[in-house]
Amino acid sequence: MAGGFEGLSNLEWSLFEDIFPKPPEKREREMPHFSFRYVLNTLMYILITGCRWCDVRKGEIWA
Repeated sequence: MAGGFEGLSNLEWSLFEDIFPKPPEKREREMPHFSFRYVLNTLMYILITGCRWCDVRKGEIWA
């Protein structure tokens, strides 16, 4: 695929932003909260590129 997937733009994210609940203020003794934008970008990356979950790039890519 030419160019790859660069993540959702601010305009594209604004279309999805209202669907997700607001992030909690504070989480106690649980898994850390990832931003919904990061999760959606990761899902879109998998669907567009066809890669496996174990092949997803790690790190602060689309935070």
